[in-house]
Amino acid sequence: MMRYALAAIPVTMLTLAIPFVNRVEPRIFGLPFLLAWIVLWILLTPAFLGLVARLDRSP
Repeated sequence: MMRYALAAIPVTMLTLAIPFVNRVEPRIFGLPFLLAWIVLWILLTPAFLGLVARLDRSP
């Protein structure tokens, strides 16, 4: 069950959270907040999927 929850976090943050973070200000590294949010979650997704793979291999 934990694997499914971990795998669902990036999907949720990239789809359902968008209306809540849809802002131009503040800017992060010169990017509007929404774009920075999307880039952040795209970069974090492999870490979450790596955790899912590690949990899947554990006995």
